[in-house]
Amino acid sequence: MEIKFNINQLKKASKELKMHINQNVVLISGEMGVGKTTLIKELLSLYGVTDNVTSPTFSIINEYLIDNDEVIYHMDLYRVKDTAELENIGFFEYVKSRRTCLIEWGEMIEELIDSEYNKFTLIEKNNLRVLKKNR
Repeated sequence: MEIKFNINQLKKASKELKMHINQNVVLISGEMGVGKTTLIKELLSLYGVTDNVTSPTFSIINEYLIDNDEVIYHMDLYRVKDTAELENIGFFEYVKSRRTCLIEWGEMIEELIDSEYNKFTLIEKNNLRVLKKNR
């Protein structure tokens, strides 16, 4: 799967992304500033999140209620220095919760995840964004 889009096509790209998610744990990788958080914000709106979605860069984990009173987690591991830090905040319990976990910079913990997961990479190429499913 590969989706090419510009910022005006973000909603369409998010809908297609959602169709390709078949696991609770979703890793989204890409360079700084490529639009991972922006893409996740649009994806969360498709899940029914009406709250103001913000980047969890400093909080590491944000929780959002979706339409059916379920919780979805948005995580950003950019500032995490080691796995001990993740263990201290209960990160692995979130991942094992069977709730949807959207994880930016997830490549740093990919080898530590026991459950099945999806992995997507977002890159910028020729003024477009290209989203590829890696797993």
